[in-house]
Parts: sequence; C-alpha cells; structure tokens
Amino acid sequence: MSPRLPSRTSPLAAALGRRGATGALVLVATASLALAGCTKPAEPAGSTAGGGSGATPDTAQVTQAASGPTCSLEEYKGDKIDLANAIVGFSQSEKEDNPFRIAETQSIKDEAAKQGVKQLLTTNAQSTLSKQISDIQDMIAKGAQALIVAPLNSDGLQPALEAARAKNIPVITIDRQLTSGACDTYVSFLGSNFVEQGKRAAQQLIKGTGGQGKVAILLGTSGNGVTTDRTKGFVDEIKASAPGIEIVAQQTGDFARDKGQQVTEQILQSNKDVTAIYAENDEMGLGAQAAIISAGKTPGTDIQIYSVDGTKNAVSQIVAGQYNGVIESNPRFGPLAFDTLKKFESGEPVGQKIIISDSEYDATNAKDKVNAAY
Repeated sequence: MSPRLPSRTSPLAAALGRRGATGALVLVATASLALAGCTKPAEPAGSTAGGGSGATPDTAQVTQAASGPTCSLEEYKGDKIDLANAIVGFSQSEKEDNPFRIAETQSIKDEAAKQGVKQLLTTNAQSTLSKQISDIQDMIAKGAQALIVAPLNSDGLQPALEAARAKNIPVITIDRQLTSGACDTYVSFLGSNFVEQGKRAAQQLIKGTGGQGKVAILLGTSGNGVTTDRTKGFVDEIKASAPGIEIVAQQTGDFARDKGQQVTEQILQSNKDVTAIYAENDEMGLGAQAAIISAGKTPGTDIQIYSVDGTKNAVSQIVAGQYNGVIESNPRFGPLAFDTLKKFESGEPVGQKIIISDSEYDATNAKDKVNAAY
C-alpha cells in the first residue's frame, strides 16, 4: 500500500507519506522520530506464540483461551507430514510495501527457518484475486504439502481451495477469515476479532473526545470482511455509548496511505467541523494526518485520529502528540501458524478459529511501548 502523495502536499505531509521496509520516517514538525520495530499485545489468559523476526514476549501474539469447534487430521484426511521433510507454501495477498505485510511475511519466513522446514515457497498476489488463486495452484503443482494463506478477500479463493482439498493439503488461513467452511476447505483461521477492534477504537475515541463531536470514518477495502467488521464494531459502539457523537462521513480509503490522504482532504472540504477521524488501518490514519496538516489544522488536537494496526509509524505520532490512539492488530503469525500446523499434523485437534488478543496504544503508554510496535 505504498503511497504516491499529490504534488500539492506540504513538505511535512510528504514526509508523513514516505516510508520503507526498514528505513526511518523523519517528521519535520514538533518532533523528529526514527521509525522501525515490532508489537506488544495484551496478556490475558491463553496460550502464547512467539512473534518471529526477533520477537520477544513483548511482541508475541497472545491467543484467547481455546473454545469452539476443532479440526483434526483424522477428520480432514490427508497424509501426516514432518515439517523437516516438507514443502510448505505461503501465499501473501498484498504488496509488501506497508509495515503489516512486511512484518507478516518476515514472521512466516523466520519461523519456517527456525522450524527447519525443508522448503518454503512464497508468493505475493499483489492485491489481485486471480493471481492469488493461480499462485496457490502453482505451489500445489510444485509439491506444496501444506499451505499458509493470507487471503485477499473473504470470498473468491474457492478454485484454489478446491485444488488443495482435492489432495487433502492442509490450509491454515491468517488475518482474514474465509466465508467457506473450516475443516472443509481449510483447517483453521488465525486472526484478530475485527469487530472487537472497531469497538475498542470507538471506546478510545469516545474517551478522547468526551463523547462529543463529529467523526469521519476512513473505510478499508470494499467487500473485505475486515472492513465490514471494523466498521460494525465502531459504529455500533458509537450508537450505543455516545449519542453526542455524529458520524458525518464514511468513505473508502482502500487501506492505503495516499488514498486515505485524498479522501480526508475531500471530507474536510465538505465537513469543516469534523473533530475526529477513525481510520480502519494506520496507513489511512497517517494519510489523514497529512491531510489535516495540509488543511492548516493540528492533528491530534484540532482533529483527533484513531486507527487500527499498531505500526511504529503511527505509535510514534502518539508520542509526538499528533495522533491519539491505535488498536493493535499483531501481524507476527509465523510461530502461531507453524505451531498450529505441527499440532494438526501430530493428530491433535486444533481450533477452527484461533483468536488473538491485541493490545492498544494511547498517550498513557505509547512512549513506553513504541519500541515494541512493528
């Protein structure tokens, strides 16, 4: 989701739009902050899977206590495999030009190496559904015995899933949940509760605004289950808990920083009294921050910003006082994905839905936790 900022953008806004996989983002405003790193989740009761990419207990994914239906090798069928002698395929859905996808892919690669996987095949669908289908089919043709898939959308992968199912190849899905049946077309979904993320973002915003004001929502990609759930959680909580808050605009920013900036510019032109923005990922939130600056207003003060992800870029801006809150969505799926796959292959039933407990950042903790952001 690499941004291409409009030429009219101010030098500071342009700086907000530039970032690299391991580079630094320099802000020419009230603060100058180096940006890079990893994430810290909440620590409820449940199992912990380390986070890959040099993960520590502070950056590990923490899962909720197991509940609900399970899936076993006996039910799913297929041959038992030993990862040390196996070919595993990983299908990434989107370009690795944003912190979430970079951390997610690296975590899978790191854990595959740690587990001694014989061969890891990796592909990137470049945000194209047809390519993700063909990528998965190609990995199957190359002998993949297990698959880890970050789906582009909740629907549409059926041809690829059917190709895997025809050979009883176990499929572990991460980050985005499929609408098709677990323990049928895939073994297990690993990810966050996206409705809860939206609800928690609303709670942060309500607290920060005192339950008053006009809010604009930057929606993620249309037709995406993450977008649907994060919107529902946020809107429902605002309606239930903050009658003094009015949602005046909802526009799609496609989870991209440049689009988030463009949409926010349009919203601010037609809704000059907006007091807060909820962005369904940090990239759009940072785009909104650039648009607010271009409009001659101070982000974090004149217009508050709340988002979901937990990137170091966004958390650093909370520290700088120019951003207000972030709900984490931890991308380090490698250890949890391979742990789930190992349990499944050993004959142990695994949850069809394994939910991660995510942390959050605000002005009270961002300074202490910024180095654990990714």
